[in-house]
Amino acid sequence: MDNKPKQRTQTGKEFNNYLYSFSVMNKVSIIPCSDYSNAKEAIARAIDLLGGLENVIDPGDSVLLKPNILAASPPETATTTHPTVVAAMCEFVTSAGGKPVVGDGAGISRPGATAKALKVSEIEEAALKAGARVVNFETAGFTLVEVPEPLQFRKLYIANPVLEADVVISLPKLKTHELTYYTGAVKNFFGTLPLKCRKETHLLGKRDLFGEAVADVYSIIRPDFAVMDGIVGMEGNGPSHGKPVNSGVILASRDCVSLDIVAAEMIGFDPLKIPTTAGALKKGFGNQCPVVVGTPLKEVKKKFKPSSGGVSTAPPFLKRSLGKYYTIYPRINQRKCTHCAACYNNCSPRAVEMLEDGSFRVNQEKCILCYCCRELCPNDAVEIKKSLLASLLTARK
Repeated sequence: MDNKPKQRTQTGKEFNNYLYSFSVMNKVSIIPCSDYSNAKEAIARAIDLLGGLENVIDPGDSVLLKPNILAASPPETATTTHPTVVAAMCEFVTSAGGKPVVGDGAGISRPGATAKALKVSEIEEAALKAGARVVNFETAGFTLVEVPEPLQFRKLYIANPVLEADVVISLPKLKTHELTYYTGAVKNFFGTLPLKCRKETHLLGKRDLFGEAVADVYSIIRPDFAVMDGIVGMEGNGPSHGKPVNSGVILASRDCVSLDIVAAEMIGFDPLKIPTTAGALKKGFGNQCPVVVGTPLKEVKKKFKPSSGGVSTAPPFLKRSLGKYYTIYPRINQRKCTHCAACYNNCSPRAVEMLEDGSFRVNQEKCILCYCCRELCPNDAVEIKKSLLASLLTARK
Protein backbone atom coordinates (compact mmCIF):
# COMPACT_ATOMS: atom_id res chain seq x y z
CA MET A 1 0.00 0.00 0.00
CA ASP A 2 1.12 3.53 -0.79
CA ASN A 3 2.41 5.23 2.34
CA LYS A 4 0.57 8.47 1.60
CA PRO A 5 -2.85 9.11 3.15
CA LYS A 6 -5.73 8.66 0.76
CA GLN A 7 -7.08 11.87 -0.70
CA ARG A 8 -10.82 11.97 -0.05
CA THR A 9 -12.41 14.09 -2.76
CA GLN A 10 -16.03 14.22 -3.85
CA THR A 11 -16.30 14.06 -7.62
CA GLY A 12 -18.91 15.83 -9.71
CA LYS A 13 -19.84 18.55 -7.22
CA GLU A 14 -16.51 19.97 -6.09
CA PHE A 15 -17.37 23.65 -6.32
CA ASN A 16 -20.72 23.36 -4.56
CA ASN A 17 -19.15 21.23 -1.87
CA TYR A 18 -16.39 23.79 -1.42
CA LEU A 19 -18.95 26.53 -0.83
CA TYR A 20 -20.94 24.26 1.48
CA SER A 21 -17.88 23.26 3.49
CA PHE A 22 -16.76 26.87 3.81
CA SER A 23 -20.15 27.90 5.18
CA VAL A 24 -20.57 25.09 7.75
CA MET A 25 -17.02 23.99 8.62
CA ASN A 26 -16.80 25.81 11.94
CA LYS A 27 -20.44 25.22 12.91
CA VAL A 28 -21.31 22.93 15.80
CA SER A 29 -24.90 21.76 16.24
CA ILE A 30 -26.26 21.02 19.71
CA ILE A 31 -29.45 19.03 20.27
CA PRO A 32 -30.78 18.15 23.73
CA CYS A 33 -31.37 14.44 24.23
CA SER A 34 -32.17 13.06 27.66
CA ASP A 35 -32.37 9.37 26.80
CA TYR A 36 -30.90 6.93 24.28
CA SER A 37 -34.39 5.98 23.14
CA ASN A 38 -34.48 9.39 21.45
CA ALA A 39 -30.90 9.30 20.17
CA LYS A 40 -31.67 8.60 16.52
CA GLU A 41 -34.07 11.54 16.25
CA ALA A 42 -31.60 13.87 18.01
CA ILE A 43 -28.74 12.80 15.74
CA ALA A 44 -30.89 13.35 12.66
CA ARG A 45 -31.68 16.92 13.79
CA ALA A 46 -28.02 17.62 14.57
CA ILE A 47 -26.95 16.41 11.13
CA ASP A 48 -29.73 18.31 9.34
CA LEU A 49 -28.59 21.58 10.92
CA LEU A 50 -25.25 21.05 9.15
CA GLY A 51 -26.75 20.32 5.73
CA GLY A 52 -27.05 16.54 5.92
CA LEU A 53 -24.68 13.69 5.15
CA GLU A 54 -25.48 13.81 1.44
CA ASN A 55 -23.01 16.69 1.16
CA VAL A 56 -20.34 14.53 2.78
CA ILE A 57 -20.95 11.09 1.28
CA ASP A 58 -21.11 10.14 -2.39
CA PRO A 59 -23.05 7.03 -3.43
CA GLY A 60 -20.90 3.94 -3.00
CA ASP A 61 -18.40 5.58 -0.62
CA SER A 62 -16.82 3.41 2.03
CA VAL A 63 -17.52 5.29 5.28
CA LEU A 64 -15.39 4.46 8.33
CA LEU A 65 -17.26 5.19 11.56
CA LYS A 66 -14.77 5.46 14.43
CA PRO A 67 -16.45 5.15 17.86
CA ASN A 68 -14.54 5.18 21.14
CA ILE A 69 -14.09 1.49 22.04
CA LEU A 70 -11.49 1.97 24.75
CA ALA A 71 -12.06 -1.20 26.73
CA ALA A 72 -14.38 -4.15 27.35
CA SER A 73 -16.98 -2.14 29.26
CA PRO A 74 -20.79 -2.35 29.00
CA PRO A 75 -22.68 0.70 27.69
CA GLU A 76 -23.94 1.83 31.10
CA THR A 77 -20.40 2.58 32.32
CA ALA A 78 -20.11 5.44 29.77
CA THR A 79 -16.60 4.29 28.83
CA THR A 80 -17.45 3.68 25.18
CA THR A 81 -19.66 5.31 22.57
CA HIS A 82 -23.19 4.00 23.11
CA PRO A 83 -24.25 1.29 20.62
CA THR A 84 -27.49 3.16 19.90
CA VAL A 85 -25.48 6.10 18.53
CA VAL A 86 -23.35 3.77 16.41
CA ALA A 87 -26.40 1.96 15.00
CA ALA A 88 -28.14 5.23 14.13
CA MET A 89 -25.08 6.54 12.30
CA CYS A 90 -24.79 3.30 10.32
CA GLU A 91 -28.37 3.76 9.16
CA PHE A 92 -27.84 7.41 8.24
CA VAL A 93 -24.71 6.55 6.25
CA THR A 94 -26.64 3.87 4.34
CA SER A 95 -29.48 6.30 3.64
CA ALA A 96 -26.93 8.75 2.19
CA GLY A 97 -25.68 6.05 -0.18
CA GLY A 98 -22.56 5.07 1.74
CA LYS A 99 -21.30 1.72 2.92
CA PRO A 100 -20.77 1.87 6.72
CA VAL A 101 -17.71 0.28 8.31
CA VAL A 102 -17.32 0.40 12.10
CA GLY A 103 -13.88 -0.03 13.61
CA ASP A 104 -11.49 0.83 16.43
CA GLY A 105 -8.58 -0.54 18.45
CA ALA A 106 -8.89 -0.93 22.21
CA GLY A 107 -6.30 0.65 24.47
CA ILE A 108 -5.42 -2.44 26.49
CA SER A 109 -2.06 -4.21 26.06
CA ARG A 110 -3.54 -7.65 25.73
CA PRO A 111 -4.08 -9.70 22.55
CA GLY A 112 -7.76 -10.02 21.81
CA ALA A 113 -8.65 -6.88 23.79
CA THR A 114 -10.36 -5.18 20.85
CA ALA A 115 -12.42 -8.23 19.92
CA LYS A 116 -13.64 -8.48 23.49
CA ALA A 117 -14.34 -4.74 23.72
CA LEU A 118 -16.39 -4.81 20.52
CA LYS A 119 -18.62 -7.49 22.02
CA VAL A 120 -18.93 -6.28 25.62
CA SER A 121 -19.65 -2.68 24.55
CA GLU A 122 -22.45 -4.12 22.34
CA ILE A 123 -21.11 -2.04 19.45
CA GLU A 124 -20.34 -5.03 17.25
CA GLU A 125 -23.87 -6.41 17.55
CA ALA A 126 -25.45 -3.00 16.96
CA ALA A 127 -23.31 -2.31 13.90
CA LEU A 128 -23.97 -5.69 12.31
CA LYS A 129 -27.72 -5.38 12.86
CA ALA A 130 -27.59 -1.97 11.19
CA GLY A 131 -25.93 -3.49 8.13
CA ALA A 132 -22.37 -2.34 8.74
CA ARG A 133 -19.12 -4.22 8.38
CA VAL A 134 -17.06 -4.39 11.58
CA VAL A 135 -13.25 -4.19 11.52
CA ASN A 136 -10.76 -4.77 14.31
CA PHE A 137 -7.85 -2.33 14.04
CA GLU A 138 -5.75 -4.64 16.19
CA THR A 139 -5.67 -7.27 13.44
CA ALA A 140 -6.53 -5.35 10.24
CA GLY A 141 -2.93 -4.29 9.62
CA PHE A 142 -1.13 -0.95 9.73
CA THR A 143 0.72 1.19 7.20
CA LEU A 144 3.64 3.51 7.95
CA VAL A 145 2.62 7.01 6.85
CA GLU A 146 4.60 10.25 6.68
CA VAL A 147 3.20 12.98 8.93
CA PRO A 148 2.69 16.35 7.18
CA GLU A 149 4.53 19.15 8.99
CA PRO A 150 5.21 16.97 12.05
CA LEU A 151 5.32 18.31 15.59
CA GLN A 152 6.48 15.13 17.34
CA PHE A 153 6.56 12.20 14.90
CA ARG A 154 7.76 12.21 11.30
CA LYS A 155 6.10 8.88 10.56
CA LEU A 156 3.32 6.92 12.24
CA TYR A 157 1.66 3.57 11.73
CA ILE A 158 -2.06 4.04 11.00
CA ALA A 159 -4.72 1.32 10.86
CA ASN A 160 -5.41 0.30 7.27
CA PRO A 161 -9.23 0.56 7.42
CA VAL A 162 -8.92 4.30 8.11
CA LEU A 163 -6.53 4.91 5.21
CA GLU A 164 -8.69 2.85 2.86
CA ALA A 165 -11.95 4.69 3.64
CA ASP A 166 -13.44 7.29 1.31
CA VAL A 167 -15.04 9.13 4.24
CA VAL A 168 -14.11 9.07 7.94
CA ILE A 169 -16.56 10.02 10.70
CA SER A 170 -15.61 10.41 14.34
CA LEU A 171 -18.08 9.11 16.95
CA PRO A 172 -16.52 10.16 20.27
CA LYS A 173 -17.84 9.89 23.81
CA LEU A 174 -18.02 13.00 25.99
CA LYS A 175 -15.52 12.28 28.79
CA THR A 176 -12.89 13.77 31.04
CA HIS A 177 -9.34 12.50 30.72
CA GLU A 178 -6.47 12.18 33.18
CA LEU A 179 -3.85 13.33 30.69
CA THR A 180 -5.68 15.70 28.32
CA TYR A 181 -8.38 16.93 30.78
CA TYR A 182 -11.05 16.23 28.15
CA THR A 183 -11.24 13.67 25.36
CA GLY A 184 -13.36 14.07 22.26
CA ALA A 185 -13.43 14.06 18.48
CA VAL A 186 -9.72 14.71 17.86
CA LYS A 187 -8.34 12.43 20.59
CA ASN A 188 -10.65 9.68 19.32
CA PHE A 189 -8.17 8.92 16.52
CA PHE A 190 -5.43 7.94 18.94
CA GLY A 191 -7.11 4.54 18.63
CA THR A 192 -5.88 4.21 15.04
CA LEU A 193 -2.32 3.66 16.28
CA PRO A 194 -0.87 0.27 17.19
CA LEU A 195 -0.09 -0.27 20.86
CA LYS A 196 3.65 0.31 20.60
CA CYS A 197 3.14 3.74 18.99
CA ARG A 198 0.65 4.68 21.70
CA LYS A 199 3.20 3.76 24.34
CA GLU A 200 5.83 5.95 22.66
CA THR A 201 3.52 8.96 22.68
CA HIS A 202 2.71 8.48 26.37
CA LEU A 203 6.43 8.39 27.13
CA LEU A 204 6.79 11.96 25.85
CA GLY A 205 6.05 12.90 29.46
CA LYS A 206 4.26 16.25 29.05
CA ARG A 207 0.66 17.11 28.27
CA ASP A 208 1.50 19.60 25.53
CA LEU A 209 3.86 17.18 23.78
CA PHE A 210 1.27 14.43 23.94
CA GLY A 211 -1.30 16.82 22.49
CA GLU A 212 1.05 17.59 19.61
CA ALA A 213 1.50 13.87 18.96
CA VAL A 214 -2.27 13.39 18.76
CA ALA A 215 -2.41 16.36 16.38
CA ASP A 216 0.14 14.55 14.19
CA VAL A 217 -2.26 11.59 14.02
CA TYR A 218 -5.18 13.89 13.25
CA SER A 219 -3.27 15.56 10.42
CA ILE A 220 -3.02 12.24 8.61
CA ILE A 221 -6.67 11.28 8.97
CA ARG A 222 -8.67 14.58 8.88
CA PRO A 223 -12.20 13.25 9.53
CA ASP A 224 -15.04 14.51 7.35
CA PHE A 225 -17.69 14.66 10.06
CA ALA A 226 -18.17 14.07 13.79
CA VAL A 227 -21.11 13.18 16.02
CA MET A 228 -20.53 13.14 19.77
CA ASP A 229 -22.38 10.93 22.23
CA GLY A 230 -23.01 13.33 25.11
CA ILE A 231 -26.28 11.83 26.29
CA VAL A 232 -24.45 10.18 29.18
CA GLY A 233 -20.88 11.37 29.62
CA MET A 234 -18.11 10.55 32.06
CA GLU A 235 -16.70 12.89 34.70
CA GLY A 236 -13.89 12.49 37.21
CA ASN A 237 -11.15 9.98 36.48
CA GLY A 238 -11.86 9.42 32.81
CA PRO A 239 -11.45 8.02 30.28
CA SER A 240 -12.25 4.67 31.93
CA HIS A 241 -12.49 5.07 35.72
CA GLY A 242 -14.80 8.04 36.01
CA LYS A 243 -18.46 8.33 36.91
CA PRO A 244 -21.33 8.37 34.38
CA VAL A 245 -23.16 11.69 34.33
CA ASN A 246 -26.36 12.63 32.51
CA SER A 247 -25.23 15.43 30.23
CA GLY A 248 -28.16 15.13 27.82
CA VAL A 249 -26.81 16.29 24.45
CA ILE A 250 -25.83 15.23 20.96
CA LEU A 251 -23.23 17.42 19.26
CA ALA A 252 -22.17 17.35 15.62
CA SER A 253 -19.79 19.22 13.34
CA ARG A 254 -17.91 19.05 10.06
CA ASP A 255 -14.81 19.97 12.07
CA CYS A 256 -13.54 17.91 15.00
CA VAL A 257 -11.56 20.79 16.50
CA SER A 258 -14.60 23.07 16.54
CA LEU A 259 -16.67 20.34 18.16
CA ASP A 260 -14.03 19.81 20.86
CA ILE A 261 -13.87 23.52 21.63
CA VAL A 262 -17.62 23.70 22.18
CA ALA A 263 -17.85 20.41 24.11
CA ALA A 264 -14.96 21.29 26.42
CA GLU A 265 -16.48 24.67 27.24
CA MET A 266 -19.84 23.01 27.78
CA ILE A 267 -18.46 20.85 30.62
CA GLY A 268 -16.47 23.63 32.28
CA PHE A 269 -12.97 23.48 30.76
CA ASP A 270 -10.99 26.21 29.03
CA PRO A 271 -11.05 24.85 25.45
CA LEU A 272 -7.70 26.34 24.50
CA LYS A 273 -5.99 24.57 27.41
CA ILE A 274 -7.00 21.13 26.15
CA PRO A 275 -3.65 19.74 24.87
CA THR A 276 -5.12 17.95 21.85
CA THR A 277 -7.03 21.08 20.79
CA ALA A 278 -3.97 23.27 21.30
CA GLY A 279 -1.91 20.83 19.23
CA ALA A 280 -4.43 20.81 16.38
CA LEU A 281 -4.67 24.61 16.36
CA LYS A 282 -0.87 24.82 16.33
CA LYS A 283 -0.88 22.76 13.14
CA GLY A 284 -3.40 25.13 11.58
CA PHE A 285 -6.53 23.03 11.99
CA GLY A 286 -9.87 24.28 13.25
CA ASN A 287 -11.17 27.67 14.32
CA GLN A 288 -10.95 29.14 17.81
CA CYS A 289 -14.42 30.69 17.45
CA PRO A 290 -16.90 28.05 16.25
CA VAL A 291 -20.52 28.97 15.61
CA VAL A 292 -23.16 27.09 17.62
CA VAL A 293 -26.44 26.22 15.89
CA GLY A 294 -29.47 24.55 17.40
CA THR A 295 -29.67 24.91 21.18
CA PRO A 296 -27.55 27.74 22.65
CA LEU A 297 -24.48 26.54 24.53
CA LYS A 298 -25.50 28.31 27.76
CA GLU A 299 -28.65 26.19 27.96
CA VAL A 300 -26.79 22.86 28.05
CA LYS A 301 -23.74 23.70 30.13
CA LYS A 302 -23.02 21.19 32.88
CA LYS A 303 -19.80 21.38 34.84
CA PHE A 304 -17.99 18.03 34.97
CA LYS A 305 -15.73 17.05 37.84
CA PRO A 306 -12.14 17.00 36.50
CA SER A 307 -9.80 14.08 36.81
CA SER A 308 -7.67 13.86 39.92
CA GLY A 309 -4.87 12.13 38.01
CA GLY A 310 -2.60 13.27 35.24
CA VAL A 311 0.98 13.27 34.09
CA SER A 312 3.51 11.51 36.25
CA THR A 313 6.02 13.79 37.95
CA ALA A 314 8.79 11.28 37.29
CA PRO A 315 11.46 12.52 34.83
CA PRO A 316 10.90 11.30 31.24
CA PHE A 317 14.23 9.40 31.19
CA LEU A 318 13.12 7.43 34.26
CA LYS A 319 9.77 6.55 32.72
CA ARG A 320 11.49 5.40 29.54
CA SER A 321 13.81 3.24 31.63
CA LEU A 322 10.93 1.71 33.57
CA GLY A 323 9.16 1.11 30.27
CA LYS A 324 11.86 -1.40 29.37
CA TYR A 325 10.58 -3.63 32.14
CA TYR A 326 7.03 -3.56 30.78
CA THR A 327 7.22 -5.67 27.65
CA ILE A 328 4.64 -7.68 25.77
CA TYR A 329 5.67 -9.28 22.53
CA PRO A 330 4.82 -12.22 20.26
CA ARG A 331 7.18 -15.17 19.96
CA ILE A 332 7.01 -18.07 17.53
CA ASN A 333 6.89 -21.54 19.05
CA GLN A 334 9.16 -23.47 16.71
CA ARG A 335 7.66 -26.79 17.74
CA LYS A 336 4.23 -25.77 16.52
CA CYS A 337 5.35 -23.74 13.49
CA THR A 338 4.84 -25.47 10.10
CA HIS A 339 6.66 -22.73 8.10
CA CYS A 340 3.46 -21.72 6.27
CA ALA A 341 4.68 -18.09 6.28
CA ALA A 342 1.29 -16.61 7.16
CA CYS A 343 2.94 -14.44 9.84
CA TYR A 344 5.78 -13.43 7.55
CA ASN A 345 3.54 -12.47 4.62
CA ASN A 346 1.09 -10.42 6.71
CA CYS A 347 3.40 -8.46 9.02
CA SER A 348 2.99 -4.73 8.23
CA PRO A 349 6.31 -3.51 9.73
CA ARG A 350 8.23 -6.61 8.53
CA ALA A 351 9.01 -7.56 12.10
CA VAL A 352 8.65 -11.27 11.30
CA GLU A 353 11.97 -12.31 9.79
CA MET A 354 12.88 -15.47 7.87
CA LEU A 355 16.02 -17.23 9.03
CA GLU A 356 18.45 -19.18 6.85
CA ASP A 357 16.94 -22.50 7.87
CA GLY A 358 13.46 -21.41 6.74
CA SER A 359 12.14 -20.78 10.23
CA PHE A 360 10.76 -17.45 11.44
CA ARG A 361 11.31 -15.16 14.40
CA VAL A 362 9.84 -11.84 15.60
CA ASN A 363 12.18 -8.87 15.82
CA GLN A 364 11.05 -7.07 18.98
CA GLU A 365 12.59 -3.78 17.86
CA LYS A 366 10.37 -3.68 14.78
CA CYS A 367 7.22 -5.18 16.32
CA ILE A 368 4.33 -2.72 16.74
CA LEU A 369 2.11 -5.12 18.74
CA CYS A 370 -0.67 -5.39 16.19
CA TYR A 371 -0.90 -9.17 16.81
CA CYS A 372 -1.67 -9.93 13.15
CA CYS A 373 0.85 -12.78 13.26
CA ARG A 374 -1.01 -14.39 16.14
CA GLU A 375 -4.43 -13.78 14.62
CA LEU A 376 -3.51 -15.30 11.24
CA CYS A 377 -1.42 -18.27 12.37
CA PRO A 378 -3.37 -21.47 11.49
CA ASN A 379 -1.38 -23.56 13.97
CA ASP A 380 -1.55 -21.36 17.08
CA ALA A 381 2.24 -21.17 16.97
CA VAL A 382 2.53 -17.50 17.95
CA GLU A 383 2.64 -17.07 21.69
CA ILE A 384 2.54 -13.88 23.75
CA LYS A 385 5.40 -13.39 26.16
CA LYS A 386 5.26 -10.84 28.98
CA SER A 387 7.78 -9.42 31.39
CA LEU A 388 7.03 -9.85 35.09
CA LEU A 389 5.78 -6.27 35.38
CA ALA A 390 3.50 -6.68 32.35
CA SER A 391 2.17 -9.96 33.71
CA LEU A 392 1.27 -8.34 37.03
CA LEU A 393 -0.40 -5.30 35.44
CA THR A 394 -2.45 -7.30 32.92
CA ALA A 395 -3.35 -10.20 35.19
CA ARG A 396 -6.92 -8.97 35.76
CA LYS A 397 -9.24 -9.76 32.89
